[in-house]
Amino acid sequence: MESFPFPDDLLRAQQAWNATYRQLATPRPRHTTALRRRLLALSVRIQWHPFWSTPSGRVPAARAELRRMARRQEQRQTRTA
Repeated sequence: MESFPFPDDLLRAQQAWNATYRQLATPRPRHTTALRRRLLALSVRIQWHPFWSTPSGRVPAARAELRRMARRQEQRQTRTA
């Protein structure tokens, strides 16, 4: 598997996106408008991050790897907490 040098802020934005999405996916979430706005803002931040204009970021598999890496780190943090 190819390793990508993701910047920390991009990885944190993806983790925040995942957490926000999970909050929205709960039954009858509270503050749905705020959560949707946050999800949209994070989506824009991830989509237009300068990393995607680098040679490593142009590889199509990079976006999928970002999501995988963010999930793996979240799972590690959950285990250690």
